Amino acid sequence: MLTQITSAQAAILAINSLALGGLLFLLSSGFSLIFGLMRIPNLMHGSFFMLGAYLGVTFLNRGLNFWVAALLSGLVMACIGGAIERLLLRRLEGQVLPQVLLTLGLAFIIADVCLMIWTGDPWQPSAPAELRGAVQAFGMFFPMYRLAILAIAVVIAVALWIMVDWTRLGAMIRAGVDDPPIARVVGIKVSQLFTLIFALGAALAAFAGVMGAPYLSVYPGLDFEMLPLALIVVILGGTGSLLGALVGSFIIGFLYNFGQAMFPDLAYVILFLPMLLVLVLRPQGLFGRVMA
Repeated sequence: MLTQITSAQAAILAINSLALGGLLFLLSSGFSLIFGLMRIPNLMHGSFFMLGAYLGVTFLNRGLNFWVAALLSGLVMACIGGAIERLLLRRLEGQVLPQVLLTLGLAFIIADVCLMIWTGDPWQPSAPAELRGAVQAFGMFFPMYRLAILAIAVVIAVALWIMVDWTRLGAMIRAGVDDPPIARVVGIKVSQLFTLIFALGAALAAFAGVMGAPYLSVYPGLDFEMLPLALIVVILGGTGSLLGALVGSFIIGFLYNFGQAMFPDLAYVILFLPMLLVLVLRPQGLFGRVMA
């Protein structure tokens, strides 16, 4: 059943879709790098998002600045993610099913630990003082914080693109992915690079969790709400493609918000249908390469 919306409502939905798309990019870019480059189906990536958000809320309650709390949460999750990759996932290299079971089990463990420490009540911190309020344009008001999420996502997208495509580190990462034995022969420490990628993905997810806390709030189950969205983005855009993660994030952001507003009875059909079409017509995704 189609629900009619006004032009003002459509504009607000568009801003919300862009903000959600920015959050999804911060989450799915790390997931895309881990899955596309390392071939690790990391089903605890949503847990990194939720745990990072809880850590950020805790830091904020201790009096830290919002941006310091977001960066510190990302740093803590990078250390946790790097330790998980080095100590656990490294032992299961190339074994897809054990990796799936391990990451899924860790996701449930993290969920129970979060519930035990932070209880089941939702937490919703305030946005930074400098980003509260709204911007007036075209006779309407748009929340500044949601516009800031979009701007930060674009900046991080450009930074990741430069790192992967235009730096020596990015060249080593691509070499380690394309032909690990040859990369090791020429002196590239592939194992350390993969740990770095996994830690970077965990940090981005945690940073996204803190950024999303004033917008979405933080509550038990948030991890398994965000994980399917990240999976859809990666499948739609293509594994290992930052451009695909960026485009896919905004596509899913718009489908999610407009689908729920205009077609509430078919919201999930509209959300998952593009993924099904891509799997059938172009399994490598819109911008992905055929995986070897």
